Order: sequence, then C-alpha cells, then structure tokens
Amino acid sequence: MGLSQRSRRLVPLAFLGVAGVALAGCGAPGAPGGGGGDGGGDSNTVTIYGTIVDDEAKLLQQSWKDWAEENDITIKYEGSQDFETQLGTRAQGGNPPDIAIFPQPGLLADFASRDYLKPAPAAVEANAKEYWTEDWVKYGTVGDTFYGAPLMANVKGWIWYSPAKFKEWGVEVPTTLDELNTLTATIQSKTGTAPWCAGFESGTATGWPGTDWIEDYVLRTSGTEVYDNWVAGDVPFTDPAIKGAFDSVGEILLNPSYVNAGFGDVRSINSTAFGDVAPKVASGECALTHQASFLSGFYPEGTNIAEDGDVWAFMLPGKTADETTVTGGGEIVGAFSDSEATQKVLEYLSSPEWANSRVSLGGVTSANNGLDPENAKDPILQETIKILQDPDTTFRFDGSDLMPGAVGAGTFWKGMVDWVNGASTDDVLTQIQTGWPSS
Repeated sequence: MGLSQRSRRLVPLAFLGVAGVALAGCGAPGAPGGGGGDGGGDSNTVTIYGTIVDDEAKLLQQSWKDWAEENDITIKYEGSQDFETQLGTRAQGGNPPDIAIFPQPGLLADFASRDYLKPAPAAVEANAKEYWTEDWVKYGTVGDTFYGAPLMANVKGWIWYSPAKFKEWGVEVPTTLDELNTLTATIQSKTGTAPWCAGFESGTATGWPGTDWIEDYVLRTSGTEVYDNWVAGDVPFTDPAIKGAFDSVGEILLNPSYVNAGFGDVRSINSTAFGDVAPKVASGECALTHQASFLSGFYPEGTNIAEDGDVWAFMLPGKTADETTVTGGGEIVGAFSDSEATQKVLEYLSSPEWANSRVSLGGVTSANNGLDPENAKDPILQETIKILQDPDTTFRFDGSDLMPGAVGAGTFWKGMVDWVNGASTDDVLTQIQTGWPSS
C-alpha cells in the first residue's frame, strides 16, 4: 500500500471541518436520514463507503466475501480519499450509502447530531458492550444514543529501535520517561551522533506526527482527566499542563544533539516523510523513532521485526513503570439505513468473526476482545492487540481526531510545523488555541 493511502486512513484526517461545513450548509438541521440510495432498491444489496482504498480495500472486501455469500447479501464497497466532503454532499442530496466507515468519532457525531444516522441495532450495541471496552463504546455514542461499533484500531506511542544496537551499546529498554531521557543521553554519548529521527511531512497533513508526540506526553504526564478536558476544549493549549508536555517533547525534538539522525538538523523533521524514518532505524543510522504500530509497513522488504530481530518497539513509558495508558486511533461504523440487510452487515462487522477474518489477512488490528492475537502475522500487531485487549489498559483516542477540525487538523498541525521551525512555545500554543470555536 502506498504512503498516501496508509497516512490517509491511519492518521488524523484533514477535512473534518470541511464535512461539518458542508452539512451545515444543507439547510435546517435534522434533515432526514437517507435510505442508502446506491442500493438501487435491491433489499439484499448493502453499500459501504469509507476512506480505505487500493490494496487495503481489496482485503476489506475479501474479509466479508464468504459471509456475504452465505447470507445472500451483496456488499458494494466504495473507498474515497475525498470521503469527508463527498459523504456530506451525498447525505444532503438524499443519496448516502447504507453504511459509512468513519475514521473519526467526531465526524460520526457530526452526522448523528443532524439526524442523518440511524441508531445502531440492539444486536450491534450488545456486541460492542461485550467485545469492546467502555471507552470504545463511548466513541460510538452521541448523547445517550449508540450509533456505531468500532471496526479496526491502532495503538500509537511505539518507540522503534534496533535490538542489536541496544546490545552493542549496553543499554536496555526504559520503563519510565526519566529512563527514556537517560537512554537518549547515553546513546548520544556513546555514539557521538543524534539518537532520534523524526518525520512530520505528510503532504497537506504535514505536522500530524508531532501532534501524536504531544498527545502521548499530555496523557502520560498529566493523566486522563486533563487529557479529556484538553480534548474537549476545557483545558486550553496555553495551560501549564499542555506547555509542560511541549517542553518535555522539546527536550528531544528541539535538541540538535538528539535529532534528526540520518536526515539533517532539527528543521529537517518537517521535510522528512514520516515513513522514511523506518529504513534508517533498520540500518542502524537512527537509534530511536516514535510512531504508531503501522510503521511496520514501511520497513524494507526482508526486515525482521522481532524482539531479537532487526527492529522492535517498546511502548512510550509513563512517569512510573506501572502506567498503562495509551493513545490510538480507529474507525467507527455508522449507518444511514435501517434495512434488514444493513442491520445484518452491521452486526457481522461488530463481531469477533469479522475481526478475526480481517486481521488474518494482514496489516491491521482490532480492539475486539474476541480477536485471537495469533491471527495477526506481524509481531508488533500481535503486541498491539494484546495491549488493546488488556482490561488494565486505559485507551484514549487520538486527541487531534476528537478536537474540532479547525484545531485538530488545522492550527494544531500548523503549530507543530512552526514549533519545529523555531517559533517560541508560547507563541505556538497561543496560535493553536485560536482555532477553537469562540462559542
């Protein structure tokens, strides 16, 4: 799968605000939900629309092929990189798909708040409550109504490294943030080169990898209450807790002695594509990089990803060794139709049977606790599934995906770029905060 497709689905999407504007322009709120106009009147045909394209879209369709044939249901999938805008246009025109795979909870809430979406069937809600944590169920709930079950998921905050190099340097995986800072200094002193590499470049979405850094540090240094209030806009970016996270990240990313291994100076972070750091880690030129589980797809062919292999990863630690908070992303499935066939498809997509079918095809994970981790061929994805299924894990959705699009996919991304380019932290935080709606 190409870089643009992977970044499109698995990182914050740029157009949440655009979709909201399109919907707001359709007239009075509360426009009636569509009936899935693409079905052409065939009660056994269900249309699904999402951001998943190319090879990954083929795997998605393969995942439900046998089930659909057994149940005499035709599923027509369409993937688009202009999903957010087009979905709004189709909903306004009374021609929505039967089902949409939403890459952001906020986008699902936007459609639900305008009465475009149908509440999830009881069987889907039962599956969600049985096979997902309360946090995940909440992401598909708007007000007191449950609209959609999760589909796939990823865990962010992995620190990728070379086990062979760690052995050569006589260093170990850190268990706290302080130990991570000590590890960074130790590697720099032993090698005389920058330990870290980072890439923020991602086309029109440049800057998003930086938001992941900040989100991870806010969660780990200030806890879930501050994180949740920050995402909701009740804790501003200018708050000392958020500035503290920037300062902590800056000790690494703004330190010319610590970055940007294999690429250049601090500012080269903004011109380095996020996936391009993977080969540098595999070759040993870069000792450490921070990226989600999907980075495994960017290593050169033949790279052995294993605890004793060419590359491996550990989860960004917290202030203490026993912390189990993580950030991540995923999709929520919502429906514009309540036809019988649509409800059957929704129930299947929320089941462990579908999760095991899709994960066994490779490249993705799910937070469904009925999923067998062994079905994931990639060992990092197996570890990711274990984290997602662990009842002691506290999961928080990617903060920028939950914020209004003008912030999460706007001023926050731009602010990270400006920050790396040398703007002061105070100025950057003030600038990011301007993206929040005034009311």
